[in-house]
Amino acid sequence: MIRFVLNFVGAVFSWFVTASVFLALTIGGIFWIYSRDLPGAEELTRYAPKTISRIYSGEGRLIDEFAEERRIFVPIGEMPDMVKQAFISAEDKNFYTHQGYDPRGMAAAAVEMIRSRGESARGASTITQQVAKNFFLSADRTAERKIKELIIASRLTKLLSKDKILELYLNEIFLGQNSYGVGAAAQTYFNKPLSDLAPHEAALLAAMPQAPSRSVLRDREQLTERRNYVLREMWQNGYLTEDTYKAEAALPLKSVQGGDYPAFRNSLPPRDYFTDEIRRQLSAQFGTEEFFGGGLSIRATVEPQLQKIAAKALQDALERYDRGIGLWRGTGQVIPPDQLDSEEHWRAALARAKVPRDIEGWLPAVVLSLGRTDAVIGIEGVANDAPEAGARGHIIPAADVQWARKMLPRRKRAPQARVASDLLSVGDVVLVRRMVDDGSRKFIRWTLRQVPGIEGGFMAMDVNTGRVYAMQGGFSYQSSVFNRATQAQRQPGSAFKPFVYAAALDNGYTPATIVADEPITVNTPQGLWTPKNSGGGFYGPVPLRTGIEQSRNLMTIRIAQDIGMQTVARYAERFGVYDKLAPFLANSLGAQETTLFKMVAAYAMFANGGERVEPTLVDRVQDRWGRTVYRHDKRLCRTCDMGSLPAGTAPVIASDRERVMDAITAYQLTSMLEGVVKRGSGKGVKLPVPVAGKTGTTNDAKDVWFIGFTSNMVAGCYLGYDDPRSLGSNAYGGTLCVPVFNAFMRQAVKQYGGTKFKVPPGGYFADVSYGKGVISEYFRNGTSPSSGQRVVDGGFQRVPKDQLPGFKKSSDVTEKAAKAVTTSTGKKKIIPKKADYGSMSSGGLY
Repeated sequence: MIRFVLNFVGAVFSWFVTASVFLALTIGGIFWIYSRDLPGAEELTRYAPKTISRIYSGEGRLIDEFAEERRIFVPIGEMPDMVKQAFISAEDKNFYTHQGYDPRGMAAAAVEMIRSRGESARGASTITQQVAKNFFLSADRTAERKIKELIIASRLTKLLSKDKILELYLNEIFLGQNSYGVGAAAQTYFNKPLSDLAPHEAALLAAMPQAPSRSVLRDREQLTERRNYVLREMWQNGYLTEDTYKAEAALPLKSVQGGDYPAFRNSLPPRDYFTDEIRRQLSAQFGTEEFFGGGLSIRATVEPQLQKIAAKALQDALERYDRGIGLWRGTGQVIPPDQLDSEEHWRAALARAKVPRDIEGWLPAVVLSLGRTDAVIGIEGVANDAPEAGARGHIIPAADVQWARKMLPRRKRAPQARVASDLLSVGDVVLVRRMVDDGSRKFIRWTLRQVPGIEGGFMAMDVNTGRVYAMQGGFSYQSSVFNRATQAQRQPGSAFKPFVYAAALDNGYTPATIVADEPITVNTPQGLWTPKNSGGGFYGPVPLRTGIEQSRNLMTIRIAQDIGMQTVARYAERFGVYDKLAPFLANSLGAQETTLFKMVAAYAMFANGGERVEPTLVDRVQDRWGRTVYRHDKRLCRTCDMGSLPAGTAPVIASDRERVMDAITAYQLTSMLEGVVKRGSGKGVKLPVPVAGKTGTTNDAKDVWFIGFTSNMVAGCYLGYDDPRSLGSNAYGGTLCVPVFNAFMRQAVKQYGGTKFKVPPGGYFADVSYGKGVISEYFRNGTSPSSGQRVVDGGFQRVPKDQLPGFKKSSDVTEKAAKAVTTSTGKKKIIPKKADYGSMSSGGLY
């Protein structure tokens, strides 16, 4: 019997051993098969997660951030113990003792799930396994994935410390609301750094991995239960006292989403054209993936105060033009009647309305009811019993709608509005602002506003460094993200003429060179082209200065023909106005499209004496480790490494900028553009420092421009419809864009000042008589006011003055009143005086 028992036991033991060996070999074989193609865990030693890229102003203030996965990387050494303890208690209580996987934890999780019928299930995967899954595997629920997860987890434990594994986990895990990692989640849910979190807040973050799609509003009850489970585990694991656990578990669930804390995004200014253009440019330079996930620290060139002024100046001009047309379009948004039955409902509906909220002073509102003459409105963020409200609430009176008429179907116009109901209907979402007395600032009434149909762009930059101080690409970024300063291709019109004159000055012309302002007919493949001057009429032979100051189209064409359009094209391309300018005569008048960004940058080279300057929106870019990967200013400081500098001595900065035009040419052209501001189409510019510039108005006034500069800053503006059409017969660069320039530059000059334009060596001043005045012109050494004097006709047929149709006869133009000079060869030459400075023209395309 004993032998039988021993034989039986031996057989069972042998079978068990054999089965165990076979099972071990089978498991080992399975693990070996699955482990062959697994990635090496060594990759995690080079972990660089997708991290938020942030943009800072020059003062170091955070102004915007971009991220595909919103993550703020926090090293484990800076991670509060409370946060680590919350996640360990929720996900892996034996984290610091197991070898990557936890058989006891798996068994305990299974038992607990059965006992609680799934209500308080604990994850069976360890934190190490979750790291393995998140970094190397898919989320498929298969045995194959689980096997691979165990293999990688065991490798991670051998390769990395427990703290490093926990660091990877806490920075990689998705916690809802596009928040990856605990640093970003703390900001998203509580607008707090990790160090400021209370136990119940840390526990709520640790509750999120179980179901990150849960909403703190919609699933408040389930999340509160899960949070309290984490708090209980923290108590049972010895991380909290019982009293603390009970006190924290009794607290209500609070969050940014519930309105209990202000949102972090609200502390940032609204995204605007400037930071979005940085996004566009750096994405092209570094790649989209690196920009949105590289954790870049970007120092922008923007001056926030100047940016605010630029936006306001452009918005005022666009709105002023739009209200002058007097058509009401509204927002096109309507709230259904069933959502107007209570204040709670209409406020919620209004909050969802897609209307711009980035226009200073403008607020969304909804029409709640219409009276006999006025309309009662509800305003976002303004209480119905606010001081501005009357007995019936907030009112739009009849007087506020009488500037407009409603646009009807088929582009018909309704009669002029007399009462509010002529423009508005109940449920209409509108934009309003407070109208106040300019002196006392006392409230007058709420007034209707609308996003203009016309658009435009504005840009200002330093003429020496290329740093862009302000850029506004339209009326409202939230209304339209299309950046009209950098993306809109528009005809510059007469604003292009300075490049023709620059080419002429570099090719033997002087400001006193005489050019024929007479009729021209050009035979083109499309037929005869007969260009005209704006306003018609002809001056006859007049000096070059007159041609640009009075924006004479026919003179510009003769100059371009004389020096050759190929020469003009080379100049335009050298300045970066065009990549390739077609050498057609019409392009000398600005017929080919370009961008405001390129035009402003090119004008900066006039102002700085003819040196190339590249516009930039970014001073410096640093990567996630603080290394500088881009710096715009590449100049070298030759004396900055000295221990000290002599008193009154500034650092010596070496510049190797390319020269794009002769310094004397740059000064001569600048002087003539000063004349445009003093006597020509830009004479509406009023600044306390010397300023030069040029207007531009295209055919039918589809685009209007003004670009001007002081000794240290250049700014430009253009206005026009996105779908080009005429702005009207009274639209000119001098009337629409100059006010924008003035409003901005008056403030910019207060901050940056301005001096006389620097006179380069190699020339001399000589008085030249122009009409009723004398101008001190700057000439190159070796030339005189009458050097090579001839009437430039460009090879076109000349017309005697007495036969010129529309000739502007003036004693200032006659030879009798002209100045006689003796040339260097002893010959007598007549320099006709200026034609007629009283006749203004903005030029254009004809």
